[in-house]
Amino acid sequence: MSSETGTGTETTAASGSASSSINLESVRAVAKKDFQDSVRSWLFWGLSVFFFTLMAALAGFLAWAEFEQLTTLSFISLISEVCRLVIPLIALILGWKSIAGERETGSIKVLLSLPHSRKDVLVGKLLGRTAVLSLSLGIGFLIGMFAVAVAVTEFSFPAYIAFLAMTIVYGLAYMAIAVSLSSVTRSTTMAGAAMFGVFVLFYIVWNSIRRGLTILMNRGHIEGVSYMGTSFTGQEVEMTRLPNWALFIDMIDPGNAYQNTITLFSGLSGENIGTTFNEAAFPDGLPFYLQDWFSLVILLFWIVVPMAVALYQFDRVDI
Repeated sequence: MSSETGTGTETTAASGSASSSINLESVRAVAKKDFQDSVRSWLFWGLSVFFFTLMAALAGFLAWAEFEQLTTLSFISLISEVCRLVIPLIALILGWKSIAGERETGSIKVLLSLPHSRKDVLVGKLLGRTAVLSLSLGIGFLIGMFAVAVAVTEFSFPAYIAFLAMTIVYGLAYMAIAVSLSSVTRSTTMAGAAMFGVFVLFYIVWNSIRRGLTILMNRGHIEGVSYMGTSFTGQEVEMTRLPNWALFIDMIDPGNAYQNTITLFSGLSGENIGTTFNEAAFPDGLPFYLQDWFSLVILLFWIVVPMAVALYQFDRVDI
């Protein structure tokens, strides 16, 4: 009797240990199956065609409109505004049913009956869905590159590839948020509501924060920072900017971080793509958390933290 109890305890302990660890081979298997299922569907090819059409159509329109001095950098400046809206929508839709859909149908139990821990499934789903988004982005952007090269007066391959790479990282950030939320919701309805809430929060609410804080500052509810600047007439006048904490809140939006991060690579810093600050407003130098390199840290934060929370929580929920 004692022996049986001991064996049962050891089995339980071993099972608990397995469920709390991440097996890279298991993660790879889950990601591979998730990716293959998507590739065999219309979704992957539909996204590839969409991204190609997006790049080619914008390049064609700009060429038709005969925009003067349209370089790769100015094209990226325009297309990044579109990607800032489109990529979150696609990533949230791709990640919407990743876990919640399988919990709703019960297929998650079949998946977990195989030698996969919950963490393996979660990380595998993230990598599989991200691979679908990344490959379709790569195919669409690289085919569309020929249209862009024809439309612009000066084509820069390194800048274009750097833009593609940062767009993939941006997609990964939103995919991490989507898969994490999908793992902690019991139904696709709840998961869909969560995805909609995330989009509204980051694209509508967060985009209005800086404007709202500026209004509060102008009305005296927030104390701004005064500095001497130059007016349009060339005269030195006293100006007021938002305090650093308010600017930091604005900067941690994934969309702002994405556009600021683009400026880190391939000479893009000279182009007005991300958030720009008046140097006169920061006589002691721009704080590190307002610099473009820190935007990459912010994007990594939106990848790591939601997944860390999901890995902890998903291991403890009832399937």
